[in-house]
Amino acid sequence: MQITITTDLNNNANLIRSEAVSNGRKLRHFFGDPLVNDDSSFKHGNEMILIPNSTQHYWTWQVRNPINTYNATFYIGDYAHWHDTLHGEKGVLDLDFYPLKYNMAKAKKHWAVTKDMLRCFEYWMGPYPFYEDGYKLVEAPYLGMEHQSAVAYGNEYKMGYRGKDRSGTGVGLSFDFIIVHESGHEWFGNNITARDVADNWLHEGFTSYSETLFAEWIKGKDSAFAYTTGKWALIKNDRPLIGDYGVHKEGSGDIYEKGAAVVHMIRLMINNDSTFRQLLRGLNRDFYHKIVTSKEVEEYISRFVGRDLKAFFDVYLRSTNIPTLTCTTVVKDRKIHFEWKDANPLFKAPIAISRDAGKTYKILQSPDEMTYDTYLVRRDLRVKAVGLYKVEEKQ
Repeated sequence: MQITITTDLNNNANLIRSEAVSNGRKLRHFFGDPLVNDDSSFKHGNEMILIPNSTQHYWTWQVRNPINTYNATFYIGDYAHWHDTLHGEKGVLDLDFYPLKYNMAKAKKHWAVTKDMLRCFEYWMGPYPFYEDGYKLVEAPYLGMEHQSAVAYGNEYKMGYRGKDRSGTGVGLSFDFIIVHESGHEWFGNNITARDVADNWLHEGFTSYSETLFAEWIKGKDSAFAYTTGKWALIKNDRPLIGDYGVHKEGSGDIYEKGAAVVHMIRLMINNDSTFRQLLRGLNRDFYHKIVTSKEVEEYISRFVGRDLKAFFDVYLRSTNIPTLTCTTVVKDRKIHFEWKDANPLFKAPIAISRDAGKTYKILQSPDEMTYDTYLVRRDLRVKAVGLYKVEEKQ
């Protein structure tokens, strides 16, 4: 991408000190100064080239990886800049930061989390997908956007979402929502891209869950689970997550939080964090720089977990039904019988058996019935919802 601007743009005589930033890597920046009478040699990279008597300024940026058209962008502003590196899974990753100059001190402190966040994401989801283009964080006049390799930041240097915790648990104030969420899109959205916007739950659901992964990285698993389930209160359940195909129509705005709930329930179905991690990494490896459909991803996950999850995905992606789990305790048989209502007969979801104190006793993969041990006092035993469904207990 070549960006050209004139010195008198907006009557700004100091534009020569401004910077134009785009996706990928900067190949060259050259400009003219009427006071300069000698020619300068051509230089690459961050060096500037003087063109005598020119009134225009040119920046050339190059993207080496595939990029979605909606991710192509440029920024022009009075930017400060610093460079850093991360020794990541694929080698040395270049990191470049562009805050507005008057925010330089705040940015140095507030954006310091970036390296730890990228380490977290590489651990859970695999190598950063665009090493050749580097990673940039750029201050913008809007809230944020996952521009590939040039993430837009406009969260006012506040923790949470504009200073608020969307989960209502306090955990969301432990990190800057925009830095984490928009950077998470580099894996889900930019690396793995939905063929049709109707399947954009793939972008937003998995990326919203990346917030949970980072919360777990810095606060622990209990806090992270509280964060992700706390955001379920934001789910409206007004329309299915998957929209209409072929007419550029997304599904419900629930693609964020309900989409993340789908990912969370898949994690609980697997019930092994190491295996769940391999699922996330496998998706980013096997669909590396690819355009996919929801159906392809659903089938991939079903094969990975070793069970047919079609009924599960149909309920949560293609309907607004909230299933009800009816649990009937038969004391003499020492059994609890389970039955799902308002769902396909083949529907399964993770459930948990817990004590009154709230400590989970066991995660179950939605059995038809369970025999519980005699040492468990009946009045202490509870069936706990760990997914998007209701629980009705009967004696």
